[in-house]
Amino acid sequence: MAACTLRLLLSVVVATFLVTAWLPSTSNALYFYLEGSEQKCFIEELPKDTMVISVYKAEEWSDLQNQWIENPTTGIRITIDELPQGHRLSNQMGASSGRFTFTSTESGDHAICLSSNNSAWFSSARTRLHLDMDIGDPTDATQDHKEALGDLAQRVRDLNTRVHEIRREQAYQREREAEFRDQSESTNSRVVWWTIAQIVVLGVTCLWQMRHLKGFFEAKKLV
Repeated sequence: MAACTLRLLLSVVVATFLVTAWLPSTSNALYFYLEGSEQKCFIEELPKDTMVISVYKAEEWSDLQNQWIENPTTGIRITIDELPQGHRLSNQMGASSGRFTFTSTESGDHAICLSSNNSAWFSSARTRLHLDMDIGDPTDATQDHKEALGDLAQRVRDLNTRVHEIRREQAYQREREAEFRDQSESTNSRVVWWTIAQIVVLGVTCLWQMRHLKGFFEAKKLV
């Protein structure tokens, strides 16, 4: 019995490693520059009920130290809007470094905008902003709870989370395909009715011309 259990655990570990290596990562890390109070926005297409966890850090260039340093007085304005409805999910002012989270309430594009609190008109301050966005599940446990789990249990949990994300993404794509199919059918229906209308108008015009010509020929006694 113990040997069977050991073989089962080893199989789960191997499968977890293989699938984890095959699945794409859901984390996006980048950095960009802000001039003064300039605002930068990113468009992220998200399924409904998807949690996005983002970690950021702002740095300013120091001529004195000749390097990028973190300025504690710098604040970062963070706004998240659902497009195209324009429904605002979040509007907050954060510190020079920190994290923010939000959960999409509808499927579609979401605008994630960030700007610094440097509002001086002629300020030439340049900010380098590091941003790491991770798409997760709102039902995930907290970090402390994850650390309490065993390594094998955590890997299986992560695997289940990724499978759930893939299924949710597939459902979202099916929803988009259904919308596209409905639009195509509606367009085809309008084209058919427009063609029928053109045929009817053409037929009425031909009948009117024939009657007009017949009357003309009869008046001229050509018939």
